[in-house]
Amino acid sequence: MNDHDHLTALLGRLKLTALRDQLDSLIDEAGRRELTIREALTLFCEREVARRDQRRIDMSFGLARFPFVRDLSGFDFGAQPSLDKAQIREIATGRFIANGEAVLLLGPPGVGKTHLAVALGREAIVTGYSVLFTPATTLVAQLAKAHGEGRLEEKLTHYAKPKLLIVDELGYLPFEPDAAHLFFQLVSRRYERGAMLVTSNRAVGEWGSVFGDPVVATAILDRLLHHSHVITIRGDSYRLREKRRSGLLQKAAATPQSATA
Repeated sequence: MNDHDHLTALLGRLKLTALRDQLDSLIDEAGRRELTIREALTLFCEREVARRDQRRIDMSFGLARFPFVRDLSGFDFGAQPSLDKAQIREIATGRFIANGEAVLLLGPPGVGKTHLAVALGREAIVTGYSVLFTPATTLVAQLAKAHGEGRLEEKLTHYAKPKLLIVDELGYLPFEPDAAHLFFQLVSRRYERGAMLVTSNRAVGEWGSVFGDPVVATAILDRLLHHSHVITIRGDSYRLREKRRSGLLQKAAATPQSATA
């Protein structure tokens, strides 16, 4: 075994795979830049750390179960003037996650709540936090199923584990009373220990009807709002705006009239 093969074998045993895979190019780069041994070692370590960070990020993106890829750079803040861009940027730092706080994104359908939730979740992963995204209906169904099978504690632990739990579209469908109690147990489990981000098309004053139990809704809100950032988006739906631009809404509205003419 020559020196090169021996070195790559050692790097493999040490699990320094970025150094092993890029060894020749890294040595050439260090030579071109006339780096000292200390500077070259720093370069090599930086590349190894960068590879490991990217692998962690890619794996965490998969585990988070985001429904699609969205980033803050792709959000049209100009179309939603009610949003405070500086506030969103502050939330994106992840300090609310470190403090175990809640973020509520409220507003009508189509204003970008889920886009923001996914983008903030991705920012959290890059920062180093674990994230899980789930539609509210899926969350409640899984808690109810686990409860019926005697595995509620296991499922609550599953949803309590990530540093940030994103619950999307709360309020689109009403909860059954028993489901509301299960959701309350999850919120209590995460209270002041794990951050939550919840999107909803219903104002918090309407959550009593969402949960089918005003008392449970009050108990849930008491915990969510204690340390929270409530952001209400007051704007037009992106989807409807695009349809108006293309003329589809006007055409759809004109069709019944032409049919009766």
